[in-house]
Amino acid sequence: MSNVGSDEADAWSLARDGDPDAFTSLFDKHRDRVFGHALRLVRQPHDAEDVTAVVFLEAWRRRDAVRVVDGSIIAWLLVTTNNTVHNLERGRRRHRGALARMSEPGLEPDHADGVADNLDNKERDRRVRDAFASLSTADQNVITLCVLEELPLAEAARTLGVPVGTIKSRLSRAKRRLGDLTLASEPIQPAFEGGAE
Repeated sequence: MSNVGSDEADAWSLARDGDPDAFTSLFDKHRDRVFGHALRLVRQPHDAEDVTAVVFLEAWRRRDAVRVVDGSIIAWLLVTTNNTVHNLERGRRRHRGALARMSEPGLEPDHADGVADNLDNKERDRRVRDAFASLSTADQNVITLCVLEELPLAEAARTLGVPVGTIKSRLSRAKRRLGDLTLASEPIQPAFEGGAE
């Protein structure tokens, strides 16, 4: 184990015992990486900030449950980011459903969210995000750790508490599912209708 990993493991040991300064040092070290991953998933900086705050709140609140892998807590933080985004999106769907049920007849629907989404997101990115969001949590976690964060398979396996062979097969299936879902959501291009006039 490297000295850096050992330093982080030592800091986490202190944080787990309730040392706020040790926790702050780990927050400072990993905040940007957690924020960047959250931003990839939610695309809005203010939402990514909220997700980042919740992830670190969960790390503090559930200190005994955090896994240290190769002397670092980053993999646990990234998996928790996926779970937090999943919960955020589920809450938003419920909220939109409640608003739709409460809308008064004859009122024009508010299209502001749709317009903002169209302005802020490119179609391809939206399709990939939607496809990623429709994957199971297990698939999201393995893609996050192995593809997005490029962690070694062994480290991902230890983080998720499964054998390396399971990670390999999950990763293969998850990539295939993500590719299939992304392709399935592509708009169908009309066939060229040429000919003599």
